[in-house]
Amino acid sequence: MKVCKFGGSSLANAEQIRKVCDIMLSDPDRRVMVVSAPGKRVSEDIKVTDLLIALANAIISGYDGERELSDIMIRFSDIASELELQTDILVRIEQDLRSRMCSDCSNSLKFMDSMKAAGEDNCAKLVADYLNSIGKMAAYFDPRESGMLLSEEFGNAQVMPETYERLSELSKYQGIVVFPGFFGYTPGGEVVTFSRGGSDITGSILAAALEAQIYENWTDVDSVYSVNPNLIKDPHPVSEITYDEMRELAYAGFSVLHEESLTPAYRKGIPVNIRNTNNPSARGTYIVNHRVNFDGIVTGIAGAKGFCVLNMSKYLMNREVGFALKVLQILADEHIPFEHMPSGIDSISIVMRQSVFSPEREKRVVRRLINELAMEKISVDRNLAIVMIVGEAMARTVGVTARAANSLSKAGVNLEIINQGSSEISVMFGVREEYCNYAVKELYKEFFLR
Repeated sequence: MKVCKFGGSSLANAEQIRKVCDIMLSDPDRRVMVVSAPGKRVSEDIKVTDLLIALANAIISGYDGERELSDIMIRFSDIASELELQTDILVRIEQDLRSRMCSDCSNSLKFMDSMKAAGEDNCAKLVADYLNSIGKMAAYFDPRESGMLLSEEFGNAQVMPETYERLSELSKYQGIVVFPGFFGYTPGGEVVTFSRGGSDITGSILAAALEAQIYENWTDVDSVYSVNPNLIKDPHPVSEITYDEMRELAYAGFSVLHEESLTPAYRKGIPVNIRNTNNPSARGTYIVNHRVNFDGIVTGIAGAKGFCVLNMSKYLMNREVGFALKVLQILADEHIPFEHMPSGIDSISIVMRQSVFSPEREKRVVRRLINELAMEKISVDRNLAIVMIVGEAMARTVGVTARAANSLSKAGVNLEIINQGSSEISVMFGVREEYCNYAVKELYKEFFLR
């Protein structure tokens, strides 16, 4: 069995939906189809998910949302008309949307999740109807009835352990399972979504639950590239990459795959194949547990903006047992996750997403660090970017970090942070945000163009 997930660009219009259905029907092993909400038809277009967010915001703000609803229905109507579907599918979609619009919106996060999920949910119903209309055995499967149980964390849900056993029952269906991505239900029956782009996670969960032969993730590129193709023309394609490498690169800004989506497949050892809906003959990129063939020392380079660093120092800090634990407890009390924690003898630096460390939280954290831990020096550097070089071969190669640092130095990029993971497959550089893309380009020249 193969589980196939199709992204928004693969489902943006009727022509694309025909393509994805042809892909599913071309291989009898492709039994499960995870769909996203329709994406952009052209670059200046608006994704259906963004239209749904606009609708939710209108309702929350006290408007009737009729204009926003009309925009969404036009998108679905255009697709249904071109696919020559019966009008009853549009009636069902509008009834579903109006039902969600009438639900309680006092909890804005819960209401927003219910509205956002409508994109994937109704797209799955539409695709299943199309497959039936051309005489193929296919059915829409409701995540609630199928057992997609998620934690009650609106907008950032996590899968619950019992989900896998429940979803394994889908293997009994003999036709094509059409399953909406991005959302599930809490044990209490509330709609809850993963973070944005979470249909990738749904596909990985289903692949693990069904112990699939492979998880095919269909998008709009021929493969994973060693660097963002928007920064470098004709970048080096990556034919094979490990889970660990892909996880590191996704974290640092690779947008091909959601950074949380690899975990379920990884735990079951299921290969992930990135494929192009618009060029299905391309082999794509395989994400695997282990690989023996390496195209070079560095597999990929990525950069992400929006970080900040909390720097703190105290003389003889290293002599105080549990000091770092106390620092992290203060962050935990404020519900602030951290990304990295490089340290010295008398200093600790904590790298965080700038979005979670607001000025208000900063004031509270700094006050507690001074009052409770007698911290002597504290500073916060904002507007930083993380640039990473990643590669399994780096662990067996001498001088990679020096080579990278030297190339950035020659390019005039000042390094705020250098941090290497214990696995030695990645090195992280902290730079000012304005140097992020420039640093990525310079590192690409160093490792791929020499």
